[in-house]
Amino acid sequence: MRITALTTGTLQLKPTFLEGSPAHGGPLGLIWKLSRDPDFTRPLPMWAWILESDDERILVDAGRAESRSGVTRTRFTISPEQTLVALLAERGLCPDDFDRVVMTHLHGDHVGGLPAFSPERVDPGREDFTTINTPKVVGGITEACGEVAATWYEGAIKTVHSVSSAEAAEMAKLLENTFRMINIGLVNELAIMCERLGVDVWEVIDAAATKPFGFMKFTPGPGLGGHCIPIDPLYLSWKMKSFNYNARFIELASEINTNMPRYVVSRVMEALNDRSKALKGSKILVLGAAYKADIDDVRESPALDVIGLLKKKGAIVEYHDPYIPHIHHETDGWQMDSVGDVMKAVKGADAVVIITNHKVYDYKAIVEASEFVFDTRNATREFAKEIKKVVRL
Repeated sequence: MRITALTTGTLQLKPTFLEGSPAHGGPLGLIWKLSRDPDFTRPLPMWAWILESDDERILVDAGRAESRSGVTRTRFTISPEQTLVALLAERGLCPDDFDRVVMTHLHGDHVGGLPAFSPERVDPGREDFTTINTPKVVGGITEACGEVAATWYEGAIKTVHSVSSAEAAEMAKLLENTFRMINIGLVNELAIMCERLGVDVWEVIDAAATKPFGFMKFTPGPGLGGHCIPIDPLYLSWKMKSFNYNARFIELASEINTNMPRYVVSRVMEALNDRSKALKGSKILVLGAAYKADIDDVRESPALDVIGLLKKKGAIVEYHDPYIPHIHHETDGWQMDSVGDVMKAVKGADAVVIITNHKVYDYKAIVEASEFVFDTRNATREFAKEIKKVVRL
């Protein structure tokens, strides 16, 4: 098996021999070129190779392995070196072969590779920061690897920030995700505390956000979603257990965030009880299935958990999402289609639960047509603060 190419998604990049590379007697190896394309907005992978043997091609990127000859798909984390070592070990190669395969620069039968790690930085739905103008952190397994990777990314990215190792690059990514996870957990717990104290959590957060220093605004919600923030910090926590260390902040924030869908359902149930209705048998319309506003990504979305919990409580649940026509829950086995007429569904529901605050919704019209709205995103803040049939998280 040998490394034969570097890819980004479906884009095949060809090796270019530059002055100073081993082809010219220099130390740096292959430089992979990517033209600066103003339309190039797809996230670059953290790192990617294609490994080939006589019977299969394996794409390795962003800590995932996918065999082109089968359906194998595996995710690894913590160390880019561990990722490739584990992948090669599955195919009978020992760690010593790792160095031989990926560190050999155009010697013998192996095409040289210079492994480095560059974490993904992408905020789906955002247009002001794209792949091109978001600074790119990169670290190589060796100094030369880092230099080559930085040179490659500089062909497409405006700002490249090099660190001393691949591990430092990945730890930076874990810090970014853990920072958001813990702070969202903090404001989610604040929302729970404020509800018991009879204080408006949204007013409190807006007031604190007027401080021009020493504070960063985070907002509560029905739970975490996406493929990074709810998951990646837990890999770090898991890894630290092998060092006999308990990552307490991560575990506590995960516990709070994971329980937010259950908290939302309990609040809906209490609000219906205040209106002399039981949750069981009530018609509930969930607005939004995506994990964040104005995107079509349902990965780890709290909407799935909220819907599942409502169904288990005996509610008759429908959902609407303009970007996601169909959802299914892999564990519980249920599936649903988005309702066609959202306003008709609003009028027929005993309760409307706003999970994702898509901008396309006319929230004023929804509130006016509904019997009761539970707003987990403060989407109705402009007009519904004093309307009794609207309850906010």
